[in-house]
Amino acid sequence: MVKSYVIRKGHYTDAQKKAYDSLSSKYLIPVPRDSLTSEYTVNAGKLDLKKTFFNISNVIMEIGFGSGTTTAEIAKVNPDNNYICIEVHRPGIGRLLWEIEKRNLSNIRIIEYDAVFVAEKMIPNNSLNAIHIFFPDPWPKKRHRKRRLVQRPFTEILANCLKPEGYIYMVTDWEDYADHALEELTMTSSLKNQYNGFALPQKWRPKTRFEQKGLEKNHVIRELLFIKNNIV
Repeated sequence: MVKSYVIRKGHYTDAQKKAYDSLSSKYLIPVPRDSLTSEYTVNAGKLDLKKTFFNISNVIMEIGFGSGTTTAEIAKVNPDNNYICIEVHRPGIGRLLWEIEKRNLSNIRIIEYDAVFVAEKMIPNNSLNAIHIFFPDPWPKKRHRKRRLVQRPFTEILANCLKPEGYIYMVTDWEDYADHALEELTMTSSLKNQYNGFALPQKWRPKTRFEQKGLEKNHVIRELLFIKNNIV
């Protein structure tokens, strides 16, 4: 399987490590492992989202939350939504766990694993109200573009996870990736663009650290908003 990420070295602060060690058992959803080999198993079945959050509220999945501060801000002002957040970089997970405790949030759960595996093997079909993908790794080199997250067949897997009229919302500051993602999402049969091309800025979304860095480089922020057709 081609992975859409690499584990990059990053500064893991004492506070992040402490938060991870003390809070991961409370907020991380375990990825099923085989009891004999400890390998990740694909036969464990899908998550029961009602049991995961102990309610029947809307569920939004965010892929790649970075430091987690934007995620925490969104969850704080939308307490009636639940958020499943996928990330592989442990410093960011530790930071989001710290934010969860600081802000007293009860509507976030984290999965520390590959988003492709999670979407295909752990998330039930027709279960999510939305999927957020903010500033994914653009993999700008041509030989690496096969690693880009927002392209088929993964967009089809994501669409399967959505409820009818659920949406995929992507934001990037890389023009080439934005054009590529627009084409791939348009070619995903069960999705429909809510705009004629790129979306208008969604005012409810806080500015991320990656976004600020892009703006400082004079990158143009491009947004995509696609809705799942009203079919099951």
